[in-house]
Amino acid sequence: MRLIAISQRVAVTPPFGERRDCLDQTWIKFLTTCGLTPLPVPNDEQATQRLCNALPISGILLTGGNDLSAYGGDAPERDATESLLIDIADQRALPILGVCRGMQMIQNHFGIQLERVAGHVTGRQLITIEGEPTEVNSYHDFGATETQLPLKAWAVAEDGVVEAVRHASGLMMGIMWHPERLMPFASRDISLFRQFFRSV
Repeated sequence: MRLIAISQRVAVTPPFGERRDCLDQTWIKFLTTCGLTPLPVPNDEQATQRLCNALPISGILLTGGNDLSAYGGDAPERDATESLLIDIADQRALPILGVCRGMQMIQNHFGIQLERVAGHVTGRQLITIEGEPTEVNSYHDFGATETQLPLKAWAVAEDGVVEAVRHASGLMMGIMWHPERLMPFASRDISLFRQFFRSV
């Protein structure tokens, strides 16, 4: 069993005075399809640290949703938890993959500045993945047109926005599309997750 710690979005519900951690159920289905066992972690640094210490985590997934606080987001507890998860992955040499906001967290971690982008909230977007034109979905308002070492871009949109990055170590990756939102799931994405998290 390959246990993958997976971050959750923060949903603010003013009528109840609650800040809820939540995760789209399709993530569970997608990761299970990839041969992975998801472990949703709370947006609480101490609780997440204890979980990662107590359980045999094989990798980490940073999911989408919520803008980063540095760009107007309202979930600082999520920023802190995901920063901790990046540190845990680095300390333990665990594979960590960021999706959409998760990739932005990785970019932010390495000092890459994001800016508002137009035309990137759409069910269909043509990007170039390692030289091959590919259609993906896109649901983000922020992005970057440049990257820097140790990150390297391996997918780019037509307007130059970076759509995927890899760390020089091979243990960190980010993608801006949402594999969990495609039905049926794309075989390309399933293969990507299986190979990255070594579930094959």
